[in-house]
Amino acid sequence: MRVYVINTGTELLLGNVVNTHLTFIARELFPLGLRIERQLTVPDGSAIQESLAEVFENADLIFVTGGLGPTTDDITREAAAELLGLRLRPDREVAESIRLRLRTRGFPMTDRILRQADVPEGAVVLPNANGTAPGLYLKKDGGGVMHHLFLLPGPPRELEPMFRRCVLPILHQINKGKSALACRTFRIACVGESVVEAAVGMKLLALPEVELGYCARPGEVDVRVLGPSPALEEAERIIRGAFPKQLYTTGDEDLEDVIVRLLRDQKKTVAIAESCTGGYLAHRLTNVPGASAAFRAGYITYANETKAAALGVEPSEIQEHGAVSRLVATRMAEGARREAKADYALATTGIAGPGGGSAEKPLGTVYIALASADAETTVQRSRFQTDRKSFKQLATETALELLRERLLATTRAAA
Repeated sequence: MRVYVINTGTELLLGNVVNTHLTFIARELFPLGLRIERQLTVPDGSAIQESLAEVFENADLIFVTGGLGPTTDDITREAAAELLGLRLRPDREVAESIRLRLRTRGFPMTDRILRQADVPEGAVVLPNANGTAPGLYLKKDGGGVMHHLFLLPGPPRELEPMFRRCVLPILHQINKGKSALACRTFRIACVGESVVEAAVGMKLLALPEVELGYCARPGEVDVRVLGPSPALEEAERIIRGAFPKQLYTTGDEDLEDVIVRLLRDQKKTVAIAESCTGGYLAHRLTNVPGASAAFRAGYITYANETKAAALGVEPSEIQEHGAVSRLVATRMAEGARREAKADYALATTGIAGPGGGSAEKPLGTVYIALASADAETTVQRSRFQTDRKSFKQLATETALELLRERLLATTRAAA
């Protein structure tokens, strides 16, 4: 089925608001075997009517987000009614729901607010439990081809629960009996996109009925494979064979999710000592639900004095070797593990730039140390000559991958 999405709102085009609707709707549709063919973002006002008229005859399913509110530029409801030749009529149940919501919250009723209760003839009302504007579902037979139109509110906190509760059951009926493709994403850490493509690209493309895509981010690459289930199993065999260590998940997980899961499974804990990454490593780990079972403490020791006071790094060692050095990274990791009484500790110290650096330690140099009770402290030196934000992403990705490999080695040794 041809699926179009029209996102309305001048604020989206000005960059004031991030458009999350496309991502959400696409993810919800895919398990049904539906994929978005085209997406438009248009400003408020007459552009809504023009875009609807432009795409209607070419689409089987159209989702329009926004433009259902009470202000004069909210014309999605009126545009859809005019396009389909339908009259708008006040809906008594919707009007009463709006009155009750306003009364409960102590807001006055106005004619502009009440216009949200106007419903095109024959439309199915999609109740809005989180706002005043209901969603609407309309359909029209276009000469043997049924066109389905969903009008949805703009705020994500209103649209997303409405979509799951009201829209998905309708879509299941519309798409009943259709076969769905499977999709699997293989996430590979600390390997470049071109290296991944060179290793597995041609082999994956040789699989029958497979669609292949890559998505690179600082420190990792996603390989997305769509196709029948047997082809996905073969794709996994190929990718695991090429990257047995670096492939860290085939699910919807980030590297930090995997780390926390491994730590919890092994009943182990971790502490973090950071200089150049400024707390970003601890931030990533503590973003994971359940991290409190594994995360002991984070030390942001940006100043040399703090490295000494909080982690016990000797000032003479910093003076002799420099804050960015293998020895100081080692002392930071071991100090964090000792102070936090953790099983593992990671430490980062480096030169994020844009200033600093030398011939011996050029811009982008970072030392990452991993300390544990049962092994000698490991230190890895890397260089990421990029902007500060990407530097922090790459350094923390490398640190997490270092810990993941150690945790997996422990698991294998215990098996």
